[in-house]
Amino acid sequence: MIDLNFKYKELIEQLRSEISEEPYLAIVLGSGLGDFVKNLKLIKSFSTSSLPGYPPSTIQSHEGKIHFAESAGKKLLIFQGRIHFYEGYLLSQCILPVFISYKLGCRKILLTNAAGGINPMFEPGDLMLASSFNGISVKKELTDLIGLASEKGKNNFYNFPSSSFNEIIKHTSLEEKINLWEGIYWYTKGPSYETPAEIMMMRKFGGDAIGMSTVHEAVFAGYLGMEVSSISCITNYAAGISGRKLDHQEVTETANRVKDKFERLVKGIISIV
Repeated sequence: MIDLNFKYKELIEQLRSEISEEPYLAIVLGSGLGDFVKNLKLIKSFSTSSLPGYPPSTIQSHEGKIHFAESAGKKLLIFQGRIHFYEGYLLSQCILPVFISYKLGCRKILLTNAAGGINPMFEPGDLMLASSFNGISVKKELTDLIGLASEKGKNNFYNFPSSSFNEIIKHTSLEEKINLWEGIYWYTKGPSYETPAEIMMMRKFGGDAIGMSTVHEAVFAGYLGMEVSSISCITNYAAGISGRKLDHQEVTETANRVKDKFERLVKGIISIV
């Protein structure tokens, strides 16, 4: 089991010394969704490269910034970009935004991502609220990270993802007249996209969307007792569904096309969460 308190002691102390209040909600912004910060009142911003031990982002559209911000009278911690397992990092590094949020006093976290659509009803530009997760390929790494789970940590998964948080998100989507699907988010390690055969298997096992992030973050946050919800922006059809070759440019282009809808939904969530 890795001692994250020891590993990131200096990093947490630096952030605590520069952030005056506990944030109420943390948000991790996925691929192409980073422009959301322009809608917020920014109080303090950090380049992750200035924080001791924080892994540098290597992915296009993941800027590598942390913002202490405010919206609707609530203090927020915004991660503009995330750390991916496929970049070559350890899982103990990939869950760092969750760990930081928890150590700074945050007890709610909204994870967002760009995902491929497996469900034949989904189209690029749709939004999906995660009703559950599947991360077969990351279970051993999570076990190594958490170690021998405590009884309290195990019990935290009786409400995972958070049913109350998910209900707030669904209510907001109705209020804002935004179509919001629900489904199962399936995680793969990457860095390559999935094959059509893998997508067929995932679909048979109930997968609705596929991506290379979020599940380990959600599981770790849940273990810590945080209220967790996740929203996916369906940016492309998964491999083999449309016959079109997958590329990251399509992901960012679709995310940019629907960013106004996404931003309206998240701002509405902040106002009532």
